Amino acid sequence: MIIKNGTVFCDDGVFKIKDIETRNDIITDIGEKLPANEHEIINAQDCYIIPGLVDIHTHGAMGADFSDGTTDAIETIARFQLKHGVTSFLGTTMTLSELQLVNICLTARPLVNEIRPEQAVLRGIHLEGPFISFEKRGAQNAEYIIEPDSCLLEHLNDSSGDAVRLIVIAPEVEGGLEFIKAASSMCTVSLAHSTSDYETANKAFSAGASHVTHLFNGMNPFTHREPGIIGSAFDYGAYVELISDGVHIHPSVVRAVFKLFGEDKICLISDSMRASGLGDGRYDLGGQLVTVTGRSATIENGSLAGSVSNLADCMRRAVEFGIPLSAAVKAATVNPAKTIGIDNEVGSLSIGKRADILILDKDLNLNQIIFGGNRI
Repeated sequence: MIIKNGTVFCDDGVFKIKDIETRNDIITDIGEKLPANEHEIINAQDCYIIPGLVDIHTHGAMGADFSDGTTDAIETIARFQLKHGVTSFLGTTMTLSELQLVNICLTARPLVNEIRPEQAVLRGIHLEGPFISFEKRGAQNAEYIIEPDSCLLEHLNDSSGDAVRLIVIAPEVEGGLEFIKAASSMCTVSLAHSTSDYETANKAFSAGASHVTHLFNGMNPFTHREPGIIGSAFDYGAYVELISDGVHIHPSVVRAVFKLFGEDKICLISDSMRASGLGDGRYDLGGQLVTVTGRSATIENGSLAGSVSNLADCMRRAVEFGIPLSAAVKAATVNPAKTIGIDNEVGSLSIGKRADILILDKDLNLNQIIFGGNRI
């Protein structure tokens, strides 16, 4: 296949008019006026060509939740993701019991990195809990919050077939820093659902943490005398997640975060829950009742409970908020792939990488999805 005349998001972060050649499931050439020969040709003139999106924080969609712990739920989420341009994702758990988490990991294990028609690729597991702060639990179930336990993490990782890619922790809880030292050799460690101050966050990043989950949400505010996790993340060059859905973060703050952290360190996420793709109503998230009204999902105490958005919409909204398209694309593709260590295969349009490619019109609507070299 050759995609011709498109405005391609290149490795240097700049859009250029290029052709892309794919063979089987791999990108084999990128250049100007590539010979067509006997290839299938897609004319992408006046369209943007970007990598398939990588959502590293999504709980569910279309009535399914990764924490349901069923193959059917994972497949439902994967179909929804691909339909919306996400070609790789991490299934994200809630704070649950050990038994539930082990079951989720065992269920996901045979599906991780499996290539299935019409389904985005499950690249691993994101454990959002249970090693978090009670005070900053948000929509997490307090009943299952426990102290950090590296043996439990090892058990979950073994159960998943070494598929745990990201884990959230509150570094201030007892044993938090020791846990980070052990866990960071196994997966990416992220700070969130935490009352941590700046000094404790510094110790956490020094111990091996390198990521912050849904920046601003589930942590102390960033103030001029108490910069907290956010200030520490800036000083240590951590990757930070941002839910750019217009609900969790004000557009002005989205713009400020891109200025503060730079486009190389921001990961746009959906944080979608099972109501994503559906309408208003009442839903479950981690055993708690969630009410969805419009674009807002809340639990009984008013805390936001994930989003009902998807990553493509969050990327488009970031552009609407004034973020340059190239920076928004990088934050939805390159950066999330890097922070969980799958950028050798996906996340950018490079020769030798998997041919997961999106063709967007000038309004950033999905025109075509190329998944593993095949048109969807």
